Amino acid sequence: MSFRAINQKYLEPGSQVLMVLGIIALCQPWNYFLHSYGVTITLLGLVAFNITSKIPREAEAETDPTAGSGAQH
Repeated sequence: MSFRAINQKYLEPGSQVLMVLGIIALCQPWNYFLHSYGVTITLLGLVAFNITSKIPREAEAETDPTAGSGAQH
């Protein structure tokens, strides 16, 4: 399994889930620890999503010969 497949299957959706969990942690009133770190959790998910969304998907990388070479479109 290639890194692009792992990214597409696990890392990108995982970062989206982390952002949603951070928002839920901010909105819940029961646990002060989660509430105080909700913004940090959301920002970690946002940074992770920005990084993982820049990696081309496996199908795009196979059809586009310039994918991953740093060439500008």
